[in-house]
Amino acid sequence: MKISLSWLSEYTPIRRSPQEIAEGLTRAGIAVDAVTDRFQALERVRVGRVVDFAPHPASERLRVCRVAAGGEGLRTIVCGAPNLRAGMLAPLALPGALLSDGTVVAEASVRGVPSAGMLCSAAELGLGTDRGGLLELADGLPEGEPLNRALGLSDPVLELDLTPNRGDCLSLIGVAREVAAFQGTRLRLPRVRLAESDPPAAERAAVTIEAPEACPRYAARVVEGVAVGPSPFWLQERLLSVGMRPINNIVDVTNFVMLECGQPLHAFDLDRLEEQRIVVRPARAGERFVTLDGKERTLEEGMLLICDGRKPVAVAGVMGGINSEIGEATRRVLIESACFEASGIRRTSKRLGLPTEASRRFEKGVDPTGTVRAADRAAQLMVQVAGGRVARGVIDVHPRPWRPRPIRLDLERTARFLGAGFPRAKVRRLLKSIAFEVAPGPSRRELEVTPPPFRPDVARPEDLAEEIARLAGYDTIPVTFPTLPAAGVRPLAREETRRRVRGVLNGLGFSEVITYSFIDAGDGERMRFAAEDPRRRGLTLLNPIAEDQAVLRTSLLPGLLHTLRFNLDQQNRRVKIFEVGKVFLPRAGQELPEEPERLAGLWSGPRGILSWHERETPCDFYDLKGAIEALADALHVEELRFEALPDAACTATRPGRSARVLAGKRLLGVAGELHPRVQAAFDLKAEAFVFEFDLEALEEAVVGPRHRLRVLRFPAAVRDLTVILDAAVEAREVLAALRDAGPPWMEGACLIDVFAGPPIPPGQRSLTFRISYRSEERTLEDAAVNAAHAEMTARVLQRFGGRLPG
Repeated sequence: MKISLSWLSEYTPIRRSPQEIAEGLTRAGIAVDAVTDRFQALERVRVGRVVDFAPHPASERLRVCRVAAGGEGLRTIVCGAPNLRAGMLAPLALPGALLSDGTVVAEASVRGVPSAGMLCSAAELGLGTDRGGLLELADGLPEGEPLNRALGLSDPVLELDLTPNRGDCLSLIGVAREVAAFQGTRLRLPRVRLAESDPPAAERAAVTIEAPEACPRYAARVVEGVAVGPSPFWLQERLLSVGMRPINNIVDVTNFVMLECGQPLHAFDLDRLEEQRIVVRPARAGERFVTLDGKERTLEEGMLLICDGRKPVAVAGVMGGINSEIGEATRRVLIESACFEASGIRRTSKRLGLPTEASRRFEKGVDPTGTVRAADRAAQLMVQVAGGRVARGVIDVHPRPWRPRPIRLDLERTARFLGAGFPRAKVRRLLKSIAFEVAPGPSRRELEVTPPPFRPDVARPEDLAEEIARLAGYDTIPVTFPTLPAAGVRPLAREETRRRVRGVLNGLGFSEVITYSFIDAGDGERMRFAAEDPRRRGLTLLNPIAEDQAVLRTSLLPGLLHTLRFNLDQQNRRVKIFEVGKVFLPRAGQELPEEPERLAGLWSGPRGILSWHERETPCDFYDLKGAIEALADALHVEELRFEALPDAACTATRPGRSARVLAGKRLLGVAGELHPRVQAAFDLKAEAFVFEFDLEALEEAVVGPRHRLRVLRFPAAVRDLTVILDAAVEAREVLAALRDAGPPWMEGACLIDVFAGPPIPPGQRSLTFRISYRSEERTLEDAAVNAAHAEMTARVLQRFGGRLPG
């Protein structure tokens, strides 16, 4: 939003410098991004004196002039202005000067004669509308002086960066109100006086609102006998000062009033409205309409339309239609000044991809009590600049009148909230300075405050406290520090688990990544999730930020696989990554999804970093298994075990190389090699090993550290056991059987070798376990160890139907 200080001064006296005004607004919460002088471009335009001129050798209309411009010396300028004469003073635009239409002046050859600049008209400099000849300057101005200084031209323009709640400051009057508040000056509203004539407006037009929820008020004025043409200079000047292009006198008035008071208006050619009436109704699905920019729009059901007796003539609050626009033949005008529901306009503007100055204001909320005043102001100015007469009366359909909502303000509570107290009288003065009504409350410490209708963002005592703080100045609130308890606060168990998981996986060489919660709609199918699996059906976003981010993720793995592909494309072959985050699982019959937290990891590429003492070997399932075991050990998860995942359940992972991961009987998740079809679907050029755990299940499996200092007083006895079993028997089952069958002083057992192939028969394999025995009371004798070992071996062979080698 641009604000011209010369225009702003019409509504309140400006008694401070532009920089002080900008600082005051910023302190009041209305950020000023920049302060520029819109006449600064005239620094490159100098006061020039035409010394003499001669005919152009190749043109009867053009003249070749010599122009003196002080220190710039004599310049040759080609000019065709009819009022050119020797000795006159005129504006000389030097190369690099910016004209009002955006043209940058440059040295050029005009029909073979070089021209080192340009003599300008008033219109070319934005100083008037006359394009018929040079702007003749008064005698006595110093030659070579920059034109803005010579004529005393200066109009600082503030560029505001408004927060979404301050729609009232999308107007000159709204900003003037804020400036008047911190300057201590009065706000001057423009005086509106209308000379009305018969017949009444109600006989010329009619308004019907069929959607009162979306349009609580619609006011209309009728002006007849207008003459459409260019606006007078003062009106064009006002619009140009804030960066708006003049169009014609009728449209320029509607824009002027919108900028002045913040109420968007629209002017219809009344004679082009069928049955001379307005109907406000919702659009029908698929309805088509051509807006003023010449584009055909396909409307969705529920979008609000302004129609005449037969057809749509405007998208409410956004843009008018080409079928009722103001043209040179327009003689009767219907002025629309309405109040529309903010969220509906925001939705329509976004769906159509059509943001406008009008929609920007309606989205933030306009003053529901200001519609008639804005229509009156526009009618007054139209008669002033386009002639005509105003039909008596205003058409004002108001199905949902605005009602004030007082707020009870507790001054003591406000002082605690802000950290500083303000006297009752000061609070009254501050709030009344921005048009809030303040009345005494039930007690001495309370006030009844009614926000004005143009401030819908103020609805609670906390909002009033913010108004008090910004008007008083945030710098007036003393700096204090909160009182904190001396005792530390133990973090939540879930937070502690997350922290430990991140620390352990970082220590194991994994890097944490954070991927989008939105994924491609086809990722569930690429992961080969079963049709009945809820992970295959992600919730679709109504307004996705990109086509490949259209649904909420149901698994963390797609994000990790996309990250892997990106790294492979960058020739980064060794990837060890993990992510902790929520997934979103649809729930039958419910609108909102379930949001469990997951932990997922991925390992791809070499096991280690290539060096002179280590060969580059690819990672495998057991590397991932080892990382999971290290994580479980660090978290103190007991009874961790891996069970082969049935082939039918191996959708995303490869059969035979996938496992369920459990802690006791609690399922943590799955781990395994990525299925080749999934690998191909994600266009991955390398194998990958993945795991995904339920973080809540992992947290519940953590038993906490158990501290025990064990002094080993007696030596261990170690025996190896090799058995030949069916290949379907898992080593985990054999280890569990060994622990069950072993003596109390069996210390532990682990798998140290697996072999399959001749001379082992097909369908069988050899497993070798190393078993350690140790007593805490004595040194074990070989005979006792051998006997226990033999008995344990026999039990295992009997249970699994195996045999010893040989």
